[in-house]
Amino acid sequence: MRALILSGYGINCEDETLNAFKTAGIKAAIVHVNDLIENVNKLKNFQILALPGGFSYGDHTGSGNAMAHKIKNNLFEQIVNFIEQDKLVIGICNGCQILVNLGIVPALEGYKREVALVENDIATYQCRWVKLKVVNQRSPWLKKINYLSLPVAHQEGKFIAAKKILGKLNKKKLIICKYVNNYGFLAKKQFPYNPNGSIDDIAAITNPKGNVLAMMPHPERALYFLQRPDWINQKGKIKNKSLNKGKLYADGYKIFKNAYNYFK
Repeated sequence: MRALILSGYGINCEDETLNAFKTAGIKAAIVHVNDLIENVNKLKNFQILALPGGFSYGDHTGSGNAMAHKIKNNLFEQIVNFIEQDKLVIGICNGCQILVNLGIVPALEGYKREVALVENDIATYQCRWVKLKVVNQRSPWLKKINYLSLPVAHQEGKFIAAKKILGKLNKKKLIICKYVNNYGFLAKKQFPYNPNGSIDDIAAITNPKGNVLAMMPHPERALYFLQRPDWINQKGKIKNKSLNKGKLYADGYKIFKNAYNYFK
């Protein structure tokens, strides 16, 4: 199995995402969006497509908007084909914003924009660790995962949706991760547990097939135990020789390993 990690102007998390896939046992390659446009058939050689985080085109026209337009005009048909073949797609942070702008998620009624990601309620860039509850495991990306501790790094991460759309998301179980407090209860928009004010505490959504994961938190930055902000407090509770070698994994690893197991 192989993962294609899209890169381009302002995307800056491709190396970490590459490492995450490789650590999970998946062969991966970083491909610039222009190179993929020049050779669209290249996508056929991959089983996973990743849109990593960053600030594509500086987010000058809105987060992920310019890159979404570039993809819409040049690669949209190929990506839709990719999804309909039951291959896997993940969009992280800016990648999540791109997928939302393209209408690839939630795709309730075809591929059109139905939800949006707007400026955080606190109106500042938020870089902190948050806790998530996996509210359903319909996506293979989140199989056998109940809770996640992951970092966020964004200024426009607030999910919003019309009441009618939100009802459909809940009915079809397309909301798959929500922000929770330290006790595992829903954040109920309380800052900093919900870092952006997302409606219904939404942190991640999927499409009806479940093979597309769009999430604002960064799993690729939570790959190893020693990346956790509380590792020093937890170290004494863990008796594992791998810890001294830096090989004990954190929650983000589970997501990438699930992708590996999906094709195994």
